[in-house]
Amino acid sequence: MAGLNAPLRAAAFSSAAAQPSFSSRIILLLTALPLALACLAFVLQWRGGLHDPASRWPTDTQMFPGMENSPLGSSSSSSSSLRSSSSSSDCTEILGRSSSPSFPFYRGWNFDFDPDPRPKICITTSTSAGLEQILPWLYYHKVIGVTTFFLFVEGQAAKPNVSAVLESIPGVKIIYRTSELEEKQAKSRIWNETWLSGFFYKPCNYELFVKQSLNMEMAIVLARDIGMDWIIHLDTDELIHPAGAREYSLRQLLSDVPGNVDMVIFPNYESSIERVDIKDPFTEISMFKKNYDHLPKETYFGLYKEATRGNPNYFLTYGNGKSAARIQEYLRPNGAHRWHNYMKTPNEIKLEEAAILHYTYTKFSDLTSRRDRCGCKPTKDDVKRCFMLEFDRDAFIIASTATEEEMLRWFRERVVWTDKQLNLKLLRKGILTRIYTPMAIIQALKESGVFTSAVVSAKTITREKFLSSVESLQNKNSSAVPNLRAGVNQSITASTLRGSSDGKSQATARRILEMSSVHKKAIPPMSPPNLADLHMETL
Repeated sequence: MAGLNAPLRAAAFSSAAAQPSFSSRIILLLTALPLALACLAFVLQWRGGLHDPASRWPTDTQMFPGMENSPLGSSSSSSSSLRSSSSSSDCTEILGRSSSPSFPFYRGWNFDFDPDPRPKICITTSTSAGLEQILPWLYYHKVIGVTTFFLFVEGQAAKPNVSAVLESIPGVKIIYRTSELEEKQAKSRIWNETWLSGFFYKPCNYELFVKQSLNMEMAIVLARDIGMDWIIHLDTDELIHPAGAREYSLRQLLSDVPGNVDMVIFPNYESSIERVDIKDPFTEISMFKKNYDHLPKETYFGLYKEATRGNPNYFLTYGNGKSAARIQEYLRPNGAHRWHNYMKTPNEIKLEEAAILHYTYTKFSDLTSRRDRCGCKPTKDDVKRCFMLEFDRDAFIIASTATEEEMLRWFRERVVWTDKQLNLKLLRKGILTRIYTPMAIIQALKESGVFTSAVVSAKTITREKFLSSVESLQNKNSSAVPNLRAGVNQSITASTLRGSSDGKSQATARRILEMSSVHKKAIPPMSPPNLADLHMETL
């Protein structure tokens, strides 16, 4: 038996000795394999087989705009001449040397990297603002995908030093409010229709509302002539916030809209300022009050009184949003907030995330500027003739009758959100929200010297050339106005807007009116729902 057990003990001993030997080989392999792969990657990179993205960065040291006063900028090895140059010139040089359109603001102002961007979106506005408001507004919307702007200008916006800059920007079409334009719009078919007649021959906001509608009518023709797909009416104190799209792009947002939709409604959010000394609203305001359409009903009405803070309504001004319309036959404006169609009731959708950011009453000076634009008497009866919304009426009376100290106190109580505890509560409940993307985009444009460069590039146009173009505009007949200033192939004639004097065109106009299923009235700026509306619903 002992002889039989001896081989078994030997075999067991050899098996036990083999186990640690196998384990040590596995450990050696696991250690050696990563080292071998690391060595292979190093050899390939050293011999040029792989490309490190950092190795493609320019070898010369450059100071980016905004770095000249930072620790990075001061510690850089750039030359003293570069350090002493202004941020706008730094931006011009750096972006001018860029070999790829990674940031589309460089020398030459060529935004159209896609030769045929779709959908093609245009914005029309009626403005008297200055460059400090129009340029950030305009370039922001260029960034999110707007290709063309129809600016109906008057007041400060029509001054030579302002309009010359705007005319030098690609995609911007300027239409001046001349006597020729007014004569053309006086022949518009709108004056013979009923949907806007309730706003005719009234002062201040009513007059502006009619003017905007007439400009929108002309913008439709301009947009159709150059092949636009969508048109939006927007004021220069409003920014489109294309939330909900796969990327922060209005073009992407509208490309996802089903083909059977004629109009897209953007609910508006209203700016909620936290200081009285706001100078640049687009880059200093991040808090907004959300629209009723984007809130649970229980939250909206449950916190209505706290959100209103003693004001007449939930919003200071309008709460019914703005809209984008698909360019199609028989399209017409339906007031400044909506579009309509002579042949059908448009199929519309309301966006659940995207919004219009309305920067209203953001400065104390807005009180007096509104007062100075209107000649109404500061009485409760007379202001109803001039203003559609209650807060505008109250603001006009205060600005016309109170001392500056009283106005400032009223402004702090009604407009400025100074109660941090209330702000925090409403932010947590969702009534207020923080939105930073537009602020970041406009701030980046400013720091990159985009606005400064636009002004500088416009100065290359000689004063003589500019005055000559203005004189040429004034000497032409009314049919040439859109051709000169809007850059379209066809002028907008009176027959286009109203129908020519021949019987065939008039019969066509009558037939269009008869075929229209709904002759919808113009939609004015409207306040959001209030507690009285909730009471009516419960009855």
